[in-house]
Amino acid sequence: MPYQKNKEFYKLLEKVSYCLENKLPFSIYRKPQENQVFGVFQSNDALNITTNFEEKGFVFAPFDLNDNSILIHADEVVEAPYEIEGKRAKNKVSATDLGKDHHLRLVEKGISEIDSGGLMKVVLSREIIAKLSRNPEEIVVNLLEGYPNAFCYLFFHPKVGVWCGATPETLVRIKDKELHTMSLAATLPLKENSEPNWGSKEIEEQKMVSDYIKEKLTDSLVSLDMGKTESVRAGNLWHLKSDVKGKLPTTANMKNIIASLHPTPAVCGIPTQQAKTFIQENENYKRTFYTGFLGELNLKGEQEIHLFVNLRCMEIGNGNASVFVGGGITSASNPESEWSETQNKSKTMLSII
Repeated sequence: MPYQKNKEFYKLLEKVSYCLENKLPFSIYRKPQENQVFGVFQSNDALNITTNFEEKGFVFAPFDLNDNSILIHADEVVEAPYEIEGKRAKNKVSATDLGKDHHLRLVEKGISEIDSGGLMKVVLSREIIAKLSRNPEEIVVNLLEGYPNAFCYLFFHPKVGVWCGATPETLVRIKDKELHTMSLAATLPLKENSEPNWGSKEIEEQKMVSDYIKEKLTDSLVSLDMGKTESVRAGNLWHLKSDVKGKLPTTANMKNIIASLHPTPAVCGIPTQQAKTFIQENENYKRTFYTGFLGELNLKGEQEIHLFVNLRCMEIGNGNASVFVGGGITSASNPESEWSETQNKSKTMLSII
């Protein structure tokens, strides 16, 4: 029997089930450290796109902004509180070594490109295909239960597919001409009762991301403040994070601001275009919406947006889940360690399906 305090939420899930069965687009989501779940529902199956990010709705954008950024029109917006029930169904998972040789060679090639001076950093990823044992509604409940500090979502469009995830990374939040973003990089597995012990590789990687964001935003903002670096927990992982704040000019262009930040060095590399080209030529799959971004566009006011990087995510279809994991490669990277990092990251999604 559903938890009584979450009755409104389970009514929202019934609407989700109806939309999945009737092929109507929607997204439901909860922001980090909040207890309200929002649903944005479109009344028809039209495939809408946004090019200027001035529309109203929920955006689901790809890694490559040359591809279409999907917009779910906000024909209906529903809100329901969700209180964690403490009953998350857990699967003990052990990641396989399938694809290890290819990933090791990919990382070695990335390090070689960095050593030759072509890149400073590149983020390399892989796809893991796993059998599903739960439906999307059960999966999104598991995400809400297990990841209170992440942006948890379930997205569906009949012409795009089903995606879900629990991402720890904000791309950008804008309200009243105030901009907030974050510099997030580096990963270590959680060890109970122990603080993370960051090495020079992780510290360098975090600094690269912070310097890049500062460079990209300085000319677009009236002021910019880079916060101190701190360790933050996301599920069973630690990351390094710095908060970034700035003031937008009255002439700010939303598309230009978003395009200056996406893709971030945390999901692509430095320099951006060279890293992006290396990724597209050497990864053995197409990322599509993995490492893209998603979130609210002007739902609560003009030029008010809240977008998240699409990390810790998966695509669902035909009884399988495609789980995507990656890591930042620098000159200090070790291929075996990078493989282990992707294995640790994969458990976030594999444990809830």
